[in-house]
Amino acid sequence: MDKPTHLIEFEAMLLGRHLYLNSPRARAGGRLERSAYILLSRIRMEGPMSIGQLSDAFGLDASTLNRQTAAMLRGGLVERIPDPDGGMARKFRITTEGERRLDAHRTESVQALENVMADWNPEDVAAFAEYLQRFNTDIEKLDERPWPRP
Repeated sequence: MDKPTHLIEFEAMLLGRHLYLNSPRARAGGRLERSAYILLSRIRMEGPMSIGQLSDAFGLDASTLNRQTAAMLRGGLVERIPDPDGGMARKFRITTEGERRLDAHRTESVQALENVMADWNPEDVAAFAEYLQRFNTDIEKLDERPWPRP
């Protein structure tokens, strides 16, 4: 690892693994699937979305999204609704159960991060958050798929 970008790649890989796997509920199998967490987060931010809109947002093919949304439908996390704007495609809307599970997952993730950074000073936490946002927004610019932010 002779370049900083090599170290960033390696650490980013580990970060993704640590953030998703290191929780009691994840180890017990009670946590949302990673794809459901990401899709539910986007639907919450944007409102009901069709397969086509999800495909555009994520750069995934319709068959992948059909499998993922079918699992979410079976789990009661989303429901299919007619397009509120009168379009032909049906859209997926997050259910009350989906909201509850998404909130629980996010709360658990935030608590895990707070545990990890318990000894960090607030300025370091804020700087790390700023760098992560910058990193993600630069990826989104290159990919031409910006992620909505609160």
